[in-house]
Formats: sequence, structure tokens, C-alpha cells
Amino acid sequence: HERDRDQEEDPELAGGSLQDVGIEREDKTAKFWLNPVRFQTGRGFSRGEILGIQRLVEENRESLLRGWNEYFGN
Repeated sequence: HERDRDQEEDPELAGGSLQDVGIEREDKTAKFWLNPVRFQTGRGFSRGEILGIQRLVEENRESLLRGWNEYFGN
């Protein structure tokens, strides 16, 4: 089903974790889900920059999740 596929691709639709991280530089933005790490949206960054940012998010995922949970109280 189309809905089932959408749920697998989007944690928000699946009722899963909404933990995310936003990256901004000048007029460029990107958003990544943290659990699991996946690119959500972006504007202005090149594909190579997005891949590099995703690698950094993956490498620092545990620290980012801890910070997210501390900030948002989960």
C-alpha cells in the first residue's frame, strides 16, 4: 500500500521518533532525522555537502540524540 510505504519513509507518519537536527549555514538549510539517520529536507547545499553533513550526523548520532533528549526533556 502507498500509505505503508510512506510510513516506512517518514518517521512522523509512522508515529516513530521525531528527533531531528537542523543545520544552517548562511542561506542554506538541511534537516536530518536522527532515529534512524536520514536526510529529510534541504535548501542550498550541494549533494556533496549533504552527503558530508549526513556522514557527520551519523558519526555523532549518539551525542546528538543525548543533546536532543536533554533539551526537549525525553
